[in-house]
Amino acid sequence: MAVRAPLPPGSTIGIFGGGQLGRMLAMSALQLGYRCIGYAPAGDNVAAEACAGFFEHHWNDREAVSAFAARCDVVTWEFENVPVAAVEAIPADRLPTSARALEVAQDRLSEKRFVEDLGGRAAPHLRIDSEEDFARALESIGTPGILKTAREGYDGKGQWRVRDRHEAQGIRFPGRRCIYERLVGFESEFSVILVRAADGEIRFWDSTANTHEGGMLVQSVLPAGEWVEAQVDEARALAGKVADALSYVGVLTLEFFATGDGPVFNEMAPRVHNSGHWTIEGAATSQFENHIRAICGLPLGETATRFATIDMRNIVGEQALGAHRILAEEGEPHLHLYGKREAREGRKMGHVTRVGARLG
Repeated sequence: MAVRAPLPPGSTIGIFGGGQLGRMLAMSALQLGYRCIGYAPAGDNVAAEACAGFFEHHWNDREAVSAFAARCDVVTWEFENVPVAAVEAIPADRLPTSARALEVAQDRLSEKRFVEDLGGRAAPHLRIDSEEDFARALESIGTPGILKTAREGYDGKGQWRVRDRHEAQGIRFPGRRCIYERLVGFESEFSVILVRAADGEIRFWDSTANTHEGGMLVQSVLPAGEWVEAQVDEARALAGKVADALSYVGVLTLEFFATGDGPVFNEMAPRVHNSGHWTIEGAATSQFENHIRAICGLPLGETATRFATIDMRNIVGEQALGAHRILAEEGEPHLHLYGKREAREGRKMGHVTRVGARLG
């Protein structure tokens, strides 16, 4: 993408998606003097509360997408499953990044091939189109493994763990293309979060050690430990190659397993990421602000960590009902609730970040 003149204050940023990531992007945009409008199908679109306007229409409503685009000076997205057709309907001069990043990230097979072609290493995996393919994959790759739908699915949805052959007998092919991959023995999980400007400048945040339960991130901490610290440079080099190959502009996240053989790529997200929420209080410039800076052509902000220790935890389901009690804890916890109306089991309702002594 060509380098453009910075967008002046008062310009309008369009955000595809109405979730908490869009909400936090819009809050950072407001701080920099921009206004935001959102677009997503009808639902609990919590981003709307931070937007000057919101389009609640289906993704395939071309007339609505066109009207949305006409009001925007630049358009971005807050989750990777925005249909590519909706993004391609936006005039190219309002897109800092093409839909190619979404095309790659929306298909688990495509993203693994893409990363492997750049020299990355993924877990052994095979494409699954039938029960017979699944049976052959179990023979070839073995167990333990995990069956995932190739498209869609997040926070553990659309995934079935296979601990052994007996458990595999109770898992049925879901009727759409999947991927079966060997479970990786790892010492730690971590993510590399970067921001890339249109001129190719890349800055990285420190990588947290991440803990997942049921496929959902529950905690991100710094320092990340010796396993992550020993492998983060190699993982960053790969993430930079991915960003450059996509001519990506904005925040991009790659998730890794730290193993005895080095970093193993898991998946990518061309957007701001849950494991980067700590950057709001914990970094010189948050992932949300730097994404806005990048897509609007502003100078990137410093990404240095500001505190010796950081602990970010998600608030899930009914934990949100008593979350204000956290504010009474020592250590100045930073509470973020997303304004979601229904506290369903397994639903991210907010997060809290606790920081230690300030560095420097």
